[in-house]
Formats: sequence, C-alpha cells, structure tokens
Amino acid sequence: MAAPTSGLAALVTDRVRTALREHTVPFHGLEGIEELLSAAEALLGGGKRLRAAFCAAGWGAYSPAPVEAGSAPVLAGSALELFQGAALAHDDLMDGSHTRRGLPAVHRRMAAEHADQGWLGDPERHGAAGAILLGDLLLSVSSVEMDHARRDVVAPATDRARAIWDLMTTEVAVGQYLDVRSQVLPWSETSDVERALTVVKHKSARYSVEHPLTLGAALAGADDDDVERLRRAGLPLGIAFQLRDDVLGVFGEPEVTGKPAGDDLREGKRTVLLALALRNADAAQRARLQADVGRADLTTADVADLRDILERTGAVEEHQELIDEHLEKGLSALADLRLPTATEELLTGLAHSLTARSA
Repeated sequence: MAAPTSGLAALVTDRVRTALREHTVPFHGLEGIEELLSAAEALLGGGKRLRAAFCAAGWGAYSPAPVEAGSAPVLAGSALELFQGAALAHDDLMDGSHTRRGLPAVHRRMAAEHADQGWLGDPERHGAAGAILLGDLLLSVSSVEMDHARRDVVAPATDRARAIWDLMTTEVAVGQYLDVRSQVLPWSETSDVERALTVVKHKSARYSVEHPLTLGAALAGADDDDVERLRRAGLPLGIAFQLRDDVLGVFGEPEVTGKPAGDDLREGKRTVLLALALRNADAAQRARLQADVGRADLTTADVADLRDILERTGAVEEHQELIDEHLEKGLSALADLRLPTATEELLTGLAHSLTARSA
C-alpha cells in the first residue's frame, strides 16, 4: 500500500487556496466578497495540516494509489482543513479570543476593518456577524470539496465516506455546545473531570484524529470492520492530542502557540487539567481557581499564580499521565491493526507528534 507523500502539507495548502476560490466563483466581483475571502485565506494559511495527514495515512493503509494533486485523499484533506477553518472562526468568537496563529481572530479582523473604514454601526457587532458568516461559508465550501473527493470513488466507499463526514460535522457542533454549556454550570468537584473528558471526545478528539483517519480509509475502500478497528486507535490518540492542547493553552509560549500566555485561564475553559486541579485542591486553592479562572483581566502575575496552583495540586503531573495513557492505548491499537509497515511507521510518528508538540 502507498504511504502519503512528504509534500502532503503543500499539496493540501495549495488545494485549500484553490478550492476556496473555485467554489465561490459565482460570487466573484460582488462588492464586499473580497473582505470575506481575504479573511478566510488569512485564517486558512496556517496550521499543521494534521487532520489531512491522518486522512492520507488512512488512505495509504488500504490503497496503493499515490497521494498526489487532485487525488481523493488530498481533496478530502482540503475539505477537512476548510471545515477546521469554519470551526475556528466560530470557536474564537464564542471564546472571545483575540488571536489565532499569531494573527487577529476573524471577528477581531473584521471589527478592525469596520472601524478603519469608518462604517456606520458597531464594529464589534459587525465583526461577530462576519465571523459567523465566514464560518458558515467555509462549512458550505468544505462540504462541496468533500463531494469532489468522492467523485472518483465507487460505492460503497463513497457512501461510507460521506457517512463519516456527516457524523463528524454534526458531532463537532454538539461538542461545541457541550463546551459552551460546561462553562456556565456550577463548579463540581465530583463530575467536572468526566464532563470535561466528554467535551474533549465530542468537540475535538474524534474530529482531529479518528474521523480523518477513518475518512481516508473509507475512501480507499476499507470496510466497516476496518473502520471500526481504526476508530479504536484514533479516539485515544485524539484525546491525547486535545489534552496536550489544553496544556499549551495554559503553559504554552505565545511566540510558539500564536495566542497569549494563559489564554484558556482568561477564557474560563473547563478543561480536564482544571478539573483535576479543582478535585485535588485545598479550600484556599479551590477558592482562588473558582474566583479567577474566567477573568478576562488576568495579569501575567495572576496567570503565574494559577499555573503554580495547577502544579502544586499535582494536576499537571496527573494530566500528563492521562496523556501518556491514551497515547499508549492508541499505539497498542495501531499495532494490533497489522497495517503496512510504511503506514504503521507514519501513524506512529504522527501519534508521537500529537503529544510532543509545542504549538
């Protein structure tokens, strides 16, 4: 079977740029369309293309066909990245994030454009509306691109791939709501860890690894049993990925992550890391966490104090043990699949990169 090419990221990036323009041709020339498309291009220009890499790896496990420009795995990878852009535009608005990948978040970019142009009305409302609509546009474009990926694939592979895509896009919306809801519920020392893990699973873990991996495999002709076995590897790896992301949201370096230090603390993210700290904390530590997490005006010193509490409660160490546990579970499931050597080595490398990354 074929392993994905080393130039996959460039292939997908080129296709994302082309797809955005290609699927919006009927609207080129409309006044204002370039504001929307330029914001989309800025958002989509960065990223690690990890979802596309897992998709291509799934393809390579079941098809000898090369991963090249115009091939199903590259088009599906492009669709995944377009969908990721939609999720980021909406997520940043809901979280009140100011930056993404070192650039202004979509709603901040469009609010600034409104102010710079001296337009009528409230710049913030314009920015929020623009981010919602840009996300909706990218959702639509990603679906069209997914249909392009399925054009040269025969049934039942094309139907199986579409079912995975539909499950993924629906689940992310549900998971996003669970995340929003978790942040307004009363604090709970007994249920917050399990609730946070549920959010991780449905908001990001499955769509970051499991769904891209099985999508590529389904396009390549994997049957239902193959897909189910891949799921058993993909889910724990996706959980490990998101748990690592939560560490970076608190301890990451801004010049590497592209977001302010401690941003998750200011946004009040009810992460597994925070839930573990609250469960382990003494009364004073718990009171400080509950009072300060979610404060948008946290200073650098405040963030340092909260980081210290996370460490002194043992939450950081316990959280790392969870990451290691899920990584090992995913790697064990990969080994059980008996995939082609090149594909197994690729997936093993990707799995380790999920938990060793600094951005």
